[in-house]
Amino acid sequence: MSSMSIKKLLLVCAIVSFFRPCLADGEKNIEAAIKQGVEARLGGQVASVTKTPYIGLYEVFRENDVLYTDENVTVLLAGPLIDATTMTNVTAERLQKLMAIDFSKLPLNLAIKQVRGNGKHVMATFEDPNCGFCKRLAKDVALLNNVTIYTFLYPILSPDSLEKSKLIWCSGNRAKAWNEWMLEGKKPEGKSDCDTSAVQKSSEIGRSLSITGVPTMFFSDGQRVSGILTVEKLQQKLFGAKGETGGKREKTAGR
Repeated sequence: MSSMSIKKLLLVCAIVSFFRPCLADGEKNIEAAIKQGVEARLGGQVASVTKTPYIGLYEVFRENDVLYTDENVTVLLAGPLIDATTMTNVTAERLQKLMAIDFSKLPLNLAIKQVRGNGKHVMATFEDPNCGFCKRLAKDVALLNNVTIYTFLYPILSPDSLEKSKLIWCSGNRAKAWNEWMLEGKKPEGKSDCDTSAVQKSSEIGRSLSITGVPTMFFSDGQRVSGILTVEKLQQKLFGAKGETGGKREKTAGR
């Protein structure tokens, strides 16, 4: 390569290097303008704006949902975005990532702990004692083995939910009291005048995680599932693609 060609190549590289920060700043300005525009039109707060590889659309994440718009916010598109090449639901995949948490930061000392078998597979749930789907989940969980379940009391359905939550928390064996109520309908006995600040703190954590329905489950990889799963799907989330029941269910230990 001649010295002249090398000089031209170096000049091109210098120009590209000079404009790259400008391009990045320009994209940030567009995302900031979109955030401001969407908030002005819809209210609430936009958590993030991200450019997609699809026809100039930008992903807008707000209130546990995803919308799409262009750089001038001339349209707002709601609903799933499907990649026509792979036929994958891009929106669902993105929501799963956007709503994931750092499982290690959950204050597990505020939850009712149950250990089944060796307890090596871990999940956390936010549940209301008056939730019908939570009672169904309790039946499904009873079929599992080698799991540790942390149940955060999240009484959002009625004032009675709060009273029941306090009674369960004040029980001598919280896991036993929880299971007897959820599986057998046996109301917790005793008083609800112990230190129930854990119930209040769990509620605050649930709100900070934007949990609006029960049950809401979190798995060790941080993935969130709102609502009920089949036993097979639950096993896949806990044990991997093949799933496992752990054989004969062993006695549950809890507190």
